[in-house]
Amino acid sequence: MPLIKNGAEAKDDWRFPETFSALGDGKSVLTLNEFLANIEAISARNTAIGVRLMPEDDPTALATHLDKVSLIEISFPKYTDGRGYSQAQLLRRRHGYSGELRAVGHVLRDQILYMNRSGFDAYQTSRADLSHIVEALSEYSAFYQPAADGHRSVFARRHEKV
Repeated sequence: MPLIKNGAEAKDDWRFPETFSALGDGKSVLTLNEFLANIEAISARNTAIGVRLMPEDDPTALATHLDKVSLIEISFPKYTDGRGYSQAQLLRRRHGYSGELRAVGHVLRDQILYMNRSGFDAYQTSRADLSHIVEALSEYSAFYQPAADGHRSVFARRHEKV
């Protein structure tokens, strides 16, 4: 699946071995349970590590380990499951995660803007090409709701001018 970040297609040099015992020398992404079960061994490694959160995972479990994580993937197994938006918001706004936050799985063009507003900065999808994603991210220039993407809301801008 193509990886899109910073408005361009990017090379994905991360792999998802699923188990700690299958880790190689390169950048790897583990499930939350595998990551937490092997945190001491992971801390001793000198390679980048990522964590994939499934919809049922609690991102708060990562809060004290965010300094060890270079990438967090949030899985969208189907487009009707919106728990990933909440996970992204919690990681960005409550826990201050500033690394790459990637949406993976069933990522549709219509969801990209809302994913970006929730804090995602990379999207791995086979359901939308680069031009559709760039178009989705630029559909609106002002927002009424505060979000994790750093844009100031219309209300906040109005109060600054008064």
